[in-house]
Amino acid sequence: MCGIVFLRLLKPVEYYEEKYGTPFWALTKIYLLMQKQQNRGQDGAGIANVKLEASAGTKFLSRVRQGGAGAIDQVMKDINDKISEAKAAAPPGTNFDATWLKEHSQFSGEIWMGHLRYGTYGGQTKTACHPHVRTSNYKSKTLVVAGNFNLTNVDDLFGLLVNIGQHPVEKSDTVTIMEKIGHFLDLATEDLAHKYRAAGSYTPTEIQEFIDRDLDLQPILQRAAVDWDGGYAMAGIVGSGDAFVLRDPSGIRPAYCYQNDEILVVCSERAAIRAAFHVPEEIIEEITPGNAIIVKKNGKIRHCLIRASAPRTSCSFERIYFSRGSDGEIYNERKLLGRNLIPQVMHAVQDDIENAVFSYVPNTAETSFIGMIDGLNAVLDEKKRQEIMALGANVTAEELAQIMSRRIRAEKVANKDTKLRTFINDDSTRDAMVGHVYDVTAGAVTPEDSLIIIDDSIVRGTTLKKSVLGNLGRLNPKRIVFISSAPQIRYPDCYGIDMAKLGDLCAFKAAIDLLKETGQEHTIHEVYQMAKDQESKPRDQILNVVKKIYDPFTADQISARIAQNLKPPGLEMEVVIVFQAIKGLREACPGHRGIWYFNGEYPTSGGNQVVNRAFINYYEGRNERAY
Repeated sequence: MCGIVFLRLLKPVEYYEEKYGTPFWALTKIYLLMQKQQNRGQDGAGIANVKLEASAGTKFLSRVRQGGAGAIDQVMKDINDKISEAKAAAPPGTNFDATWLKEHSQFSGEIWMGHLRYGTYGGQTKTACHPHVRTSNYKSKTLVVAGNFNLTNVDDLFGLLVNIGQHPVEKSDTVTIMEKIGHFLDLATEDLAHKYRAAGSYTPTEIQEFIDRDLDLQPILQRAAVDWDGGYAMAGIVGSGDAFVLRDPSGIRPAYCYQNDEILVVCSERAAIRAAFHVPEEIIEEITPGNAIIVKKNGKIRHCLIRASAPRTSCSFERIYFSRGSDGEIYNERKLLGRNLIPQVMHAVQDDIENAVFSYVPNTAETSFIGMIDGLNAVLDEKKRQEIMALGANVTAEELAQIMSRRIRAEKVANKDTKLRTFINDDSTRDAMVGHVYDVTAGAVTPEDSLIIIDDSIVRGTTLKKSVLGNLGRLNPKRIVFISSAPQIRYPDCYGIDMAKLGDLCAFKAAIDLLKETGQEHTIHEVYQMAKDQESKPRDQILNVVKKIYDPFTADQISARIAQNLKPPGLEMEVVIVFQAIKGLREACPGHRGIWYFNGEYPTSGGNQVVNRAFINYYEGRNERAY
């Protein structure tokens, strides 16, 4: 679930220095856009820059990458160091303006690309970070790529590259995508070169100028992307000055754009563009699924179809958890997610909200908590109204004051002591660290109270079992009600979220336990055989057979079993776990219909293949990723 930034200056670099008073205006904007998307990735960062009309003998492409925490600041330090080196080599009295910088310094060109890495796979090293570069002495064959994507059919695409004679240096979706685009980029440039060699006595330099002028990225991307299966939003820059941003046909991964007469900017987050350029969200547009924005070297911009749009299944987990909550739409959707949980909350506390304390973990759940409190206040207001109406005209001031004084008790009960991200941390360190993640506020809860905590989601339940519930139990409430603003996560994700193993999901574990306890263990073996049978079918005919694991049980039965499994040993009070209903999610996020991790309806055939493979891995005891 990475973040991308693309910035194309549409005027000469001198224009921005004259208008904004600094030759580093674009670099500052790139920094802001990346800082405003740190929620999307803290495992690494990178920036690339391409100069138009760079002089021979000088670099036209600059790139820096850093892995690990604090990567954005380290990347900016590296860029500043390179600029300082160029300045130090200049004669005394040099005017370090935009013109001089473009001629003599790196990171002073018109086309910018930034990336924030969310490390689902491949580690946190610098080499795993984007942008990736396919180098050539020919600018029209040089390619820079960065993206937010996961493909499910990398093996097939890798084999295709090998069959056409390439030798890919690694089997990853990033390299595979880059080399596939690069292959068709090479063919296109060679076709143009052949055309102009055959047309007359043009010099090689003139032919290269014609290639730069006539190169068309649309058919290149159409040929490259025809068989990609997955979710993606990616940016690319050709060394000669053309560039593109491409989004998958289902709109799984987000991409927003804003354009005026000075710039074109594309980001994963609309709120980042709004904050960096001080423009209203209403004029920031989504890139149409299946389309690309293509920018020619001369600055001409067009939106064009690359792959026919599929049914729109934008990722709902973006809205629940990952995306920046300062986006107005996302803020309201998260509030509604909390409000839609009120019926389940009232049932869990047996309608006794006056002997209840409400709180949230982690900080990203605050918005859904606000929505839940709004809903609870509405419930309490209705109770007050009914009580006042029942007292009639003879109600006393004291009675009225007593009724009106009742409040929903909202407290900051759990406090996170560390920045450990247990949701995406590697397996070897997660279990050792989670017990130290949260501390609790003493004195906020009495033994007569139910303690209700809302979270964005419950995926594995590791933190809940090994840290949160035990620490909350130290407050000695009557019961603990833990609420997920998301539905039960039952299936792995293969489009960019780190949920690759079925056996890690607490909902799946609960369903397996229920099958065994109810004498239906045969279903597990039958589903395994069905999954094996699916392997021999064409990709577009593969079905998700893992749904049958959940079919015998209601959502409430699975929730109850999850609560039983996650309750720490020695915790005496009742533990109830409540999940959002899929209906509530659809109501809250109507524009984001991608809910495959909740209902198993994958938007691509590769998703069905991945979920079946994940079940086979589980059944065969192989602790490995399914894609």
